[in-house]
Amino acid sequence: MAQDTDDSRDDLIELITREMKSSKEKLAELKGQLDQTQLIVDREQQRNADIATELRTIQDNIETVPRQDIRSKYDEALDARFRLTTMRGQLEKFQAHRDWLEERQKFLAQILNALQGIESLGDGEEAVSTNGATRVPVNIVRIVQAQEEEKLRLARLMHDGPAQSLTNFILQTEICQRLFDRDPARAAEELGNLKSTASVTFQKVRDFIFDLRPMMLDDLGVIPTVRRYTDSFREKNDIDTRLEIMGEERRLESHREVMLFRGIQELMADARDYATPTELTVKLDMSTERIKVTVSDNGRGFDPDTAFADESHLDARTQSLFTLREKFELVGGSMVIHSGETEGSSIELELPVSDEEF
Repeated sequence: MAQDTDDSRDDLIELITREMKSSKEKLAELKGQLDQTQLIVDREQQRNADIATELRTIQDNIETVPRQDIRSKYDEALDARFRLTTMRGQLEKFQAHRDWLEERQKFLAQILNALQGIESLGDGEEAVSTNGATRVPVNIVRIVQAQEEEKLRLARLMHDGPAQSLTNFILQTEICQRLFDRDPARAAEELGNLKSTASVTFQKVRDFIFDLRPMMLDDLGVIPTVRRYTDSFREKNDIDTRLEIMGEERRLESHREVMLFRGIQELMADARDYATPTELTVKLDMSTERIKVTVSDNGRGFDPDTAFADESHLDARTQSLFTLREKFELVGGSMVIHSGETEGSSIELELPVSDEEF
C-alpha cells in the first residue's frame, strides 16, 4: 500500500509538473503573439489619428474639396476604425488567454506545494498532509482544470458576444452622428438598424446570464429552471427535446439544485455537440431520497469501457463526463453510462437530497 501511495503521489506530481511546463511554453508563445498584435494596434491607432487630422482639414475646407475625395476619405476612415477595432479585439483575446494561463499556473503551483507534504493517500481518493490537517483530493487537478477552462470559455463568449456588439454600437452611433446633417433619411435608417441590433444583443445577453446563473434557480427551484432551459434548448437547436418530471416538486439545498441543473445542462450540451441527435429526453425523478436524472439521446453513441480505458488520454466528451462524475461522487452522488455506437446514449445521475443520505 505504501508503494502504491508513493506511486500515486509521484504520478500526480509528474502530471502537474508536465502541465506547468506546457503552460509555461504556451505563455512564451503567447507573449510573442501579444507583442506582434500590440505593434499592429499601435500602428492602426496612428493611422486613425492621421486620418482624423485629414478629416478635420477637409471639414475646414469642405466647400473646396471634391465630393469624391470626401467620400473616399470617409470610407478610408471607416475601414481604419474597423481594422483598429478588430485588432483591439484580438489583443484583448490574447490578453484574456494570457491571464487564464497565469492563473492556471498559480493554481497548479498551489496544488504542487500542497502535495509536497503528503504522507498517504486514503483508498486512492484523497491525500492527507503530514500534520493531519488539510485533505487534498487526487482528482482536484481535473476539477481545477475544468473550472479554469469554463472561465476561459465565458471570457471568449463575452468577447465574441456582448463586447463585440457594443463595439459595433459605437461605430453605428458615429455613422449616425455624421449623417444627421447631411442625410437625415439615411441617419434614420441607421438608427433603425441600431435599434434592431440592440434588441438582438439584449436577448443574447439575457440568454447568456441565464446560462451563467439563472436567477429563477434561487427563486423557484430546479424544476422550473430545467423546464425553462429545455424549452429554450428546443427552440435554439434542431432537436426534439422532451422533459419528464416524476414525483412531487420540492426545493433542495441551494448547492444541490445548482449541481442538478449544471449536470443536466452539461449532459444536454454534450449530447448536442458530440452525438448530433434528433431526439433528446430528460427525466427528473424527485420521488425518492436520491434524486435521479437521466438524459437520453438517439445520436452517435460510444463504448464507455473503451472511452475511459486510459484516463490520461480522454477526448473532450469523455473528459467532460469524467469530471462531472467526480463532482457528483464528491458529494455522495453517482453516474452510470449506457451507450453503444449504434444505440445512442443514456446517462444517469443520482444525488442524495441531504448530507445524511451521503
